[in-house]
Amino acid sequence: MPLTPAPAPLPVDGIRTGLLDCLQVNLAVLADHFHGPGTHLRLGARLDLPVRLLPDGLPTADPTLDERLRNAAPLVGLDPVRRIRLAGTDLLDEATRHGDALYVVCDAFHLPWLPYYGNAHMDHSFLLATGPQGLYVTDGYDIETHWGTASPGSHLLDPALLARIDGAEAVAFAPVPPAPAPPAVVAYETGPYLTAYTTWPDRARALDQLSAETWLLARARKLHAAHRARAAGRTTESDAERAHLTAWDKAVEQTYLAARRVSRGRAEPPGTVERLGELLAADHQVFGAMPLPSADDAVDPELRRRVAAVAADVLGVPSDTLLDGAAFDALPSFSSFRLVEIVERVESELGREMDADELIPENLRRVDDLCRIARPA
Repeated sequence: MPLTPAPAPLPVDGIRTGLLDCLQVNLAVLADHFHGPGTHLRLGARLDLPVRLLPDGLPTADPTLDERLRNAAPLVGLDPVRRIRLAGTDLLDEATRHGDALYVVCDAFHLPWLPYYGNAHMDHSFLLATGPQGLYVTDGYDIETHWGTASPGSHLLDPALLARIDGAEAVAFAPVPPAPAPPAVVAYETGPYLTAYTTWPDRARALDQLSAETWLLARARKLHAAHRARAAGRTTESDAERAHLTAWDKAVEQTYLAARRVSRGRAEPPGTVERLGELLAADHQVFGAMPLPSADDAVDPELRRRVAAVAADVLGVPSDTLLDGAAFDALPSFSSFRLVEIVERVESELGREMDADELIPENLRRVDDLCRIARPA
């Protein structure tokens, strides 16, 4: 059934929708609605492997709604003040009673704006609100499937469509101060998780689920990297993080290809689960080995701008390139002579003195590196 495009009651612009799963994404929309742009990235603070068992015994790292409300909602300042399970026909009354957008979770099979409509059963979230033109649904989900594409947006919804939803969880949120969200990589055990997918006798079922798992895990790592960058005062991921995330994307492709091949009765390509294991191990090497500054070490924005201007002048590049996190040694104009000139000019022109103990190449790759070791003269 067609949906009428309408102005969004809650904007999805600015939400990094490609980093979020189907339950996170509409928590993200609410988070930025209540607390401002970028708040939603705090959902990526904790990188872990929250394994639970599916009804058939396969493990999944997809958190439940209960876990999202308990662990994720506080990070973005959302307090679930009311939660109720009800029939779809009662959602309109509940949305009207709440006033603000209602967070709803139900079976995607019944939601006509999604490619899963009539094709697949899975929990999915959306936001429901009443407005001047009628009943609005907002959904930030962003994915391409073999049934079609889900695109972020809002629509006017025919209330009669709610009757097709046989049951839904409706959660009303109130804004509260966000809880502390320091980036952290949790030590987790991968052995049982990987063994289950290696030894599961129904290979078509195992690879189909593993395809969903790698997609979910890859998005979680991208979200974590984005939160780390924001917490560190950067606008982009580090080179090591970017390479790691690219490797995750390749694993998603490999697993999907393997799943499709086995579903057609062909031989399973080797190495799919092994590659996943290598990436999970590398998570700790890439993210865990890169300390973040504490609140006391946060980079002063004005100092950052001035250091970037000096370095940009020496290297002959726009300041914005360096403010976006580009490494000096990734630029064609870089050399050890240019690095010395940058350090000397920062010290002489900005009245700063570099900490002698920190003057090693590894600490002098970006603008933020220089800002953190430059002390007032």
